[in-house]
Amino acid sequence: MANNEGGCLCGAVRYTAKAKPIRVTFCHCRFCQRATGSAYFVEPVFQRDDFEVISGRPKTYDHRSTGSGKILTISFCATCGTKVFLDLERFPDIVGVYGGTFDDPNWFERTPEICKHIFLEFAQHGTLVPPGINTFLEHSTLQDGTPVEPVIYEEACLIGADKSD
Repeated sequence: MANNEGGCLCGAVRYTAKAKPIRVTFCHCRFCQRATGSAYFVEPVFQRDDFEVISGRPKTYDHRSTGSGKILTISFCATCGTKVFLDLERFPDIVGVYGGTFDDPNWFERTPEICKHIFLEFAQHGTLVPPGINTFLEHSTLQDGTPVEPVIYEEACLIGADKSD
């Protein structure tokens, strides 16, 4: 498999992914909404050894998760401000990449076998979740690492609809 590269808007920070992601998380939490400026974060997740910064030196911002109490370290370009990847104290062996920063953001698969939607209780109104994907109202694991049982919709499901209608 060829490496897949990406980077920030101005090109000062570049990285390569040397393997396919081990999973792709669609996170709908308020932190990810603010961090991306969007409805959710598309996060291909890689083993640490399969991800490498190949040029530039990103700046970092540490944020303590209100849920786990653990640190999330966001790496971003000091010149253009693009968030490129993050490290999670709770999961030290992986790197989460801001999926839209890949040169080709469609190179990685988004199949039910490797995808999950988390924190759907915070999903913005009108979020559409495809069928067959593992979904979770909160995180997919408890604080102690115990997996949470997913909900899997048989048909596309509209989440976060305005309940006042």
